[in-house]
Amino acid sequence: MGIELTSAAAEQVTRYLHERAVEGLRLSVKPTGCAGYEYVIGYAESINPDDQVFESKGIPVIIDAKSLPLLEGTRVDFVTSGISKVFKFINPNATSECGCGESFTI
Repeated sequence: MGIELTSAAAEQVTRYLHERAVEGLRLSVKPTGCAGYEYVIGYAESINPDDQVFESKGIPVIIDAKSLPLLEGTRVDFVTSGISKVFKFINPNATSECGCGESFTI
């Protein structure tokens, strides 16, 4: 199933990745937030032995083994609403999300 970046997300990530010497985009989750888990997005300085690497729109997406079951099949978009610009996660594993969409429950 993997992870999918929309064209808008891939364009935004490509800009960030070209500014840094990194392996790719790192997605993970951490237990926090008002709904249970929070999405974490950053750069992969290295690839660890337990990481899973997916490619979407030519971009390496790296996910650690603990986060993978919670993110499998997620679609990442980049949306602009007024002056706000954010990455939006469409996660088929989430049973509910908090009102702000930054944390979710499985």
